Amino acid sequence: MTAHEFEFTAIDGGVMKLSDYADTVLLIVNVASRCGFTPQYKGLQKLHDQYGDKGFSVIGIPCNQFGAQEPGSEEEIREFCSTRFGVTFPMTAKVDVNGPNRHPFFAWVVNESDPAGDIRWNFEKFLVGKTGEIRQRWLSQTRLSDPDVKQAIEQAL
Repeated sequence: MTAHEFEFTAIDGGVMKLSDYADTVLLIVNVASRCGFTPQYKGLQKLHDQYGDKGFSVIGIPCNQFGAQEPGSEEEIREFCSTRFGVTFPMTAKVDVNGPNRHPFFAWVVNESDPAGDIRWNFEKFLVGKTGEIRQRWLSQTRLSDPDVKQAIEQAL
């Protein structure tokens, strides 16, 4: 199984198939608008801009499971992200990343990544290689400016 076998509802209501990102390196992040880590949107957009023309994309996946820090509608989330942080990378509709209603991607990725286990908080990051394999998992506190993050992205490209 690979990440390319999963799909999401896009934030605008369409279908977002990860198979459409074959041959693209992805940084998939569960996001929230009212979290202490929310300023990471700026770093995510910077990476998206820096590596986008080289076959890289960030995908933001809103989740309201941690401290109810993503309470808004999809339209409110999209508006917040674009006006506050200039977000242009793709985003999905809200999903659960843990528990009985966990999105199938997260049911798969928490077992495929290192460290394995449930998502601990908003802004966990998963680097997906061009063939859909999980290459790296970073916890929320990992800064996007960390040299290890850039090195892992560049190696995956």
